[in-house]
Amino acid sequence: MRKSVLNSDDLDVDYKGPVPDYKYFLDTQPTMNPWFLTGFTDGEGCFMLSMGLCPRNNKYKVGWRVKVCFQIEIHQKDNALLEQIKNFFDKGNLFIPKERESVKFLVQSVKDLQVIIDHFDNYPLITQKRADYELFKQAVELMEQKEHLTMEGLEKIVAIKASLNNGLSAELKAAFPEIIPVPRPSVVGVTPLEIKDPNWLAGFTSAEGCLFINIKNSYSHSLGFQVLLEFKLIQHSRDIILMRSLIELLNCGYVYSP
Repeated sequence: MRKSVLNSDDLDVDYKGPVPDYKYFLDTQPTMNPWFLTGFTDGEGCFMLSMGLCPRNNKYKVGWRVKVCFQIEIHQKDNALLEQIKNFFDKGNLFIPKERESVKFLVQSVKDLQVIIDHFDNYPLITQKRADYELFKQAVELMEQKEHLTMEGLEKIVAIKASLNNGLSAELKAAFPEIIPVPRPSVVGVTPLEIKDPNWLAGFTSAEGCLFINIKNSYSHSLGFQVLLEFKLIQHSRDIILMRSLIELLNCGYVYSP
């Protein structure tokens, strides 16, 4: 395995040149490429299913409220990108959390989420996040059929949530101690041929990529310094097959665990 060239001798460099007008670039582009959006979601998207106790009434006869949400949260400096994503789907809302420098794109309506599902059915995610999407989709379908309003349907949703993201909270485990998690969908590692469009990689890089200019001391260079350029993608180890496939796709680079 090649050793990373970055070490404690690296010096931080502040770029003093002009900063490209990113918002202008987005505003002058045609409609967002759907594969770019899928790639960006593979990096920054989240499929959320939440449950909470509520007073029993005619609407919530089982005493639990179920919510589903598709979310993308990024730094406020990229607000223009989220605006473009919102315009692409023509659904959802942008929300700026208090005391945070981020902005969120949220789609919470079961009806509106069908647009989200249609997109990812036609332009599939290829990271392990696809498993979360498939579970999320099952929960949305149950809610469309109003099954979350019955105890039997609610237990189906709890079993889905047990395999989604971080699983069940302590409260849900105590309330549903006999729930058996549904099997988590298997996502087979992709090959370069399965990255069907370079726009997916552009979107994924926009979400997870980093570009570095590092300067380190070097006795072998006449100025005493060496300039190092680095492109890096960081992903959970569960997607190591995908990361290795990028080496073959780009014909360069290597994979290592920090």
